[in-house]
Amino acid sequence: MHRPFASLRISYAKMDDRPQWFVRSLEVWAHSDAQEQGVVARNAVRDLRRNRRRGRDQNAEKRQKGKLKIGVDIPKPEEIKAIIANANGRWRPLLITAIFTGLRASELRGLRWKDVHLDRHELHVHQRADRFNDIGKPKSAAGERVVPFGKFVANTLKEWKLACPKSQGDLVFPNGAGNVESLANIINRGLLPSQIAGGVVIDGRAKYTGMHALRHFYASWCINRPADGGLGLPPKIIQERLGHSSITMTYDRYGHLFPRGDDAKELDAAERALVN
Repeated sequence: MHRPFASLRISYAKMDDRPQWFVRSLEVWAHSDAQEQGVVARNAVRDLRRNRRRGRDQNAEKRQKGKLKIGVDIPKPEEIKAIIANANGRWRPLLITAIFTGLRASELRGLRWKDVHLDRHELHVHQRADRFNDIGKPKSAAGERVVPFGKFVANTLKEWKLACPKSQGDLVFPNGAGNVESLANIINRGLLPSQIAGGVVIDGRAKYTGMHALRHFYASWCINRPADGGLGLPPKIIQERLGHSSITMTYDRYGHLFPRGDDAKELDAAERALVN
């Protein structure tokens, strides 16, 4: 009688001491051995690896095809100015904070005053509010981060703190009752009306329908050269500011926005610096 994996002579009691790469390789080899001997019809481990690899490749291809576009997915600077100028009431400090910190809507809804350091011009992301308004940890370990901001945001938040409704959770942007604000209210009562009032519209309707558009703008602002009105930050810093779990995620999403460094003006200046 044939015993599956009979050729395998490894003590399973010692497997915990083996490196993970060794264990994975052993699993693939063992299934291959069983497949050759007719014990199993397919090598499930190898098929799973191939499917995962294929899935990653397909996701990367989708991201490349769906590149974010300025004026379509990412608000232009003049559109951001119009939104800020026409944001009113309790939505103004929320939208301004979103624009100049790049926080996710869930992170804004879960932000606490004790995590906002107005004197140091920085905020700490330690929690988020999910779609059910439940407070929990950020999406990933990288989501826990420190995000700096300038005087404009600091002054806006100082004014808002005096008028902010009291909340049991010490929330920076609670609803009128002091509870977690719903995403629908932020969009329908804050983001969309600010655009319509500022003329950021298509066929009379607000051009950008989700809060993520403001996060996209923040990313582009961090990327753009100072000469173009941006911060010109290194990719790794931008990854940290956005709370991405990997630099690959940042490049996949925003890589096409980074300056190429090979346009005609820059090439001319570099040539002159060497020749003259």
